[in-house]
Amino acid sequence: MPADRMPDVAALQQRLAQHGYIAERSFAATLLLTLEMRRPLLLEGEAGVGKTEVAKALARLLGTRLIRLQCYEGLDAHAALYEWNYQHQLLAIKLLEQDPRSVADKEQDIFSERYLLKRPLLDAITATPAPVLLIDEIDRTDEAFEAYLLELLSDFQMSIPELGVVRATERPYVVLTSNGTREISDALRRRCLYQYVDYPGFDKELLIVRMQVPDVPEALARQIVEFVQAVRQMDMQKRPGLAETLDWASALLRLGVSALDPGGAERIMDSLAALVKTRADLAGLTRPVVEKLAAAC
Repeated sequence: MPADRMPDVAALQQRLAQHGYIAERSFAATLLLTLEMRRPLLLEGEAGVGKTEVAKALARLLGTRLIRLQCYEGLDAHAALYEWNYQHQLLAIKLLEQDPRSVADKEQDIFSERYLLKRPLLDAITATPAPVLLIDEIDRTDEAFEAYLLELLSDFQMSIPELGVVRATERPYVVLTSNGTREISDALRRRCLYQYVDYPGFDKELLIVRMQVPDVPEALARQIVEFVQAVRQMDMQKRPGLAETLDWASALLRLGVSALDPGGAERIMDSLAALVKTRADLAGLTRPVVEKLAAAC
C-alpha cells in the first residue's frame, strides 16, 4: 500500500478485514495515524486479545516483512540489536597473521559488517522496504532495556561502538505490545501512539470465528462465542483469548460437535483442552457448569 495513497478510516477497516483482521473504527483510526505519521504504536491489554495479530495484519496489508523481537526477562541490547560472529572473526585473525597491513587496518577489517550478525532491531532499521517491527511483550523486559529503546524510537538509529551510528535506511513501522505485568515508563509512552485492546464483543468475535474457521456452521459459531464470552465472566486464572476461541471451534468440528446443548456435555468437556489452559480453570468447568452454559447458548 503506497504511503502517498493512504485510505480513509473506513477503507482501512475494509482492507484490514481483507487481510484477516477485524478492527473497530476507533482502532482503525489509530492504525491509520500509525501508518501516516510513522509513529510507534503501543498496544496494551490482556494476553490473548489479539495484539500480536495487529502487527501481522499490518505486514500483510503493506506487503512487507514482519520482524519480531520477542521480549523476555534479562533481554539485553546485544541479543536485540547485534552480535559479532566470533568464530569467523577468530578464523579471520588466524588468516591475517601474515598480512603486512597495520594492526589498525586489520582491526577495521575484523570489525566490519561482514562479521556482524543482525538481530531484530538492527535488521529492522537496515531493511528495505520498510518492515513492520513487532516488539512483543515489552513489559517482560527491565527499565534499562526500555531506556535503550528510546534512541531507536526517537531517531531510528542505533550506536554500534565498533562501527558508529547506524541510521535507518527506511523508517520501519513499529508495534509494541504489553500485557500490563509492569508499568511502562512515561518516556516510552510519549514516543508512541496508544491503543488499549480489550476482549472483543460478541459481534466482533463472531465475525472473527466466521472468518478464521469458515467450516463452522453459523448457528454453532454463535453458540461458541456465547459460551466463550460466558466463560470469560467466570472467576478464572486465565480467561480464554481469541486464539483459544478459534482453537476450540476447530476442536469441536474435529469431534463432530454440531451444536452446544446440555445433552452433549460429555463431548463438550472432551474439547475443553483447547479452551482452558490451567488446571484450576479446567476443574472449575464441571459437567453441571458446562451443561448450564450450553443450555444458555
